[in-house]
Amino acid sequence: MSDAGYDHAAVEQRWQAAWDDADAYRTPDDVDDPTYVLGMYPYPSGKLHMGHVRNYTITDAYARYRRMCGDDVLHPMGWDAFGLPAENAAKDRDTNPRDWTFDCIDTMRDQMRAMGFGYDWDREIATCTPEYYQWNQWLFSRFHEEDLVERRDAEVNWCPECETVLADEQVEGEAELCWRCDTPVEQRELEQWFLKITEYADELLEDIDKLEGWPNSVRQMQRNWIGRQYGSEVEFEIGGHGSVTAFTTRLDTIHGATFFALAPDHPISEQAAEEDDDVRHFIEHEADPEGDEPNGIATDLTATNPVTGEEIPVYVADFVLSDVGTGALMAVPGHDERDHAFAQKMDEEIVPVIAPEPEEGEEPEIPDSSEEAFTEDGVLVNSGEYDGLDSETARERLTEDIESAEHTTQYQLRDWGISRQRYWGTPIPIVHCHGSCGSVVVPDEALPVELPEFINTTGNPLDAAEEWKQTTCPECGGDATRETDTMDTFVDSSWYFLRYVSPDLEEAPFDLGRANDWMPVDQYVGGIEHAVMHLLYSRFFTKVLADHEGLEHREPFTNLLAQGMVQLEGEKMSKSKGNTVSPQRIVEEYGADTARLFMMQAAQPERDFDWSEEGVRSTNAFLTRLKEMVEDFATEQPDGDDDAIARYVANEIDATVAIAGGEYDDLTFNRALRETQDLVRTLRQYAAYTEPHAETYERGLSAVVRLLAPVAPHLAEELYAELDTGEDEDKFVVDAPWPTATVDRDYVTKRRQLVTNTREDVRDIIDVAGIEDPQAIDVVVAPDWKYDALEIAIESDADEETE
Repeated sequence: MSDAGYDHAAVEQRWQAAWDDADAYRTPDDVDDPTYVLGMYPYPSGKLHMGHVRNYTITDAYARYRRMCGDDVLHPMGWDAFGLPAENAAKDRDTNPRDWTFDCIDTMRDQMRAMGFGYDWDREIATCTPEYYQWNQWLFSRFHEEDLVERRDAEVNWCPECETVLADEQVEGEAELCWRCDTPVEQRELEQWFLKITEYADELLEDIDKLEGWPNSVRQMQRNWIGRQYGSEVEFEIGGHGSVTAFTTRLDTIHGATFFALAPDHPISEQAAEEDDDVRHFIEHEADPEGDEPNGIATDLTATNPVTGEEIPVYVADFVLSDVGTGALMAVPGHDERDHAFAQKMDEEIVPVIAPEPEEGEEPEIPDSSEEAFTEDGVLVNSGEYDGLDSETARERLTEDIESAEHTTQYQLRDWGISRQRYWGTPIPIVHCHGSCGSVVVPDEALPVELPEFINTTGNPLDAAEEWKQTTCPECGGDATRETDTMDTFVDSSWYFLRYVSPDLEEAPFDLGRANDWMPVDQYVGGIEHAVMHLLYSRFFTKVLADHEGLEHREPFTNLLAQGMVQLEGEKMSKSKGNTVSPQRIVEEYGADTARLFMMQAAQPERDFDWSEEGVRSTNAFLTRLKEMVEDFATEQPDGDDDAIARYVANEIDATVAIAGGEYDDLTFNRALRETQDLVRTLRQYAAYTEPHAETYERGLSAVVRLLAPVAPHLAEELYAELDTGEDEDKFVVDAPWPTATVDRDYVTKRRQLVTNTREDVRDIIDVAGIEDPQAIDVVVAPDWKYDALEIAIESDADEETE
């Protein structure tokens, strides 16, 4: 037995074995509509960390709660098992990624079992198995059929350390570092495979408003990432180069365009660099798109403003990006802060052409643009025949009047480049015919295209798999070469939640009927860092499958909870900082229930919180005391009266159950647990003050055990058995009914507020009256009819205000 409290090891091992023997968490295939609770599956790195423990305790607690409420619950687990870290680890250890990955999976699965997570392990998946990744390949071919796949040359983010392409979302911070290894990312031109997520940009954006169960922060991050802008494209003539298209959302300001700016990698900029050493030096050595202030260099070129006919200077500027808009922009320093700063730096003219909306009958007051830009809509000034028009009307009129102008919608979102030059991923199911067939999709009957044996080499390992590469063309039968790029691992995670509904199905990626019954996921939990990668890609895949494969829902996750971090002394735990806490040590020393309960009571799930060894010890002491209370009751039941004190305790039991159930519904576990611990304190005080009424006291203990069961399941099973509830001997607390109350949550809240107000009133009266030690206080309660009259009066006042 551990020095810390009760013999948690014996309790936890006993009940884990009992759950396994009874297959307690199995979800049968024939249920109609299970409550689907899911935590984002982990990358098998070898050991659980505290972030994992918190995430999976949240989903486990909610799944257990819903099961006790009578729901059929689907709560599976799997492994995001492909990826570069496994490849690098295998190289370092002179092994292969498969063996390393499955060793890690075995370790982490054992740790999850030790934590008491109630998963249906019969549904376990690992994305690195051919049985899974063949369906990545099948989905690729379906996307290809629907013209949602494209191969083209593209400038890509290249990590020289990982020797692979990165998606935009995988390039982090102003320094543009690789998300995996913090190496500065380079730009390269490579032939790449893309999934056309931009085809769904409008729906992905507009459906965000329907995701009412998602945090506002995540929804806003997706809006910003998609970045839809309504505006106009308009052509400026550049001497010697012809017309150049610029995109603007503020065509109403075109009369104030006093210079034109090009991205450093715009074709005209590159041509200018060949002819001008200063321009070349700026592009190669000074341009800094992530810098704090805009930089640029003048060229000897001029552009013609299509409205005014004026010649304006052309700059190469690092605040113009080739992948945003058209890589060229009309600069209006009077009405754009960045353009204003650049114009002041380069001593360019600043002309105000928009003024604030004037009062009726008054002239617009032209803003002083020398100090700052006026960036709001308003009315046009210094704009010839358009003077006096409001901005919106002017934008419409100018788009109609300028010959080259047309309404355009632009997006920040780019198509998803899925090509990766690595071994440990899904082979892209394409062969390149040496004849005239070009790139050909591998037919379904030839799937999966399995990975060859691991080759420990630099660069793209599949390029070195000479025997594997050589194949025949599916169309003409001639010589062909396999595609040697593998898929971005975010493809794996874009549909894995569908595989859980039928993980052993051999004919399709998922059983369509079951998916339509069971999906979408009711409650999804994971880190906010996945807001614009995994979550956006999953939404995209779901919409494509709804359009082309018969899926009946268009969003994968109804409710999303982004859990906060577990910190140590205010800092995120990380190996590099050396401030990690080992879940295994905590389980060995205090038990899984202690770790789970401390973590869940410390803060609301979406908040960060500090790990505290003192808090862990306190939690363990609480569980130990509770165990002693139940054992004492089971050994010798009290025989106290059903008196006023017993009725007070009964009311407190009802109040706790009413409040805690609502908090579990809202996933505010910390509040539910605080209520439960308060009830334990009440029961202890009851037993210390008088001989308890046995039925009331037992009801209180039973309620406590069941309220704690989702969070501290092992000890709850032990105590539920100790209480001998009269159920079948084989009955688990995991299947026990959630406790019920005779009052609802609102009633309890109002009653508690009334008690609080009354206490404050009594204190005030004693204070004002100057009575030091009153012997008795009479509280007079108004009859019911007065409350009814007050309600009617309040409703009447509300109706009059509405009218």
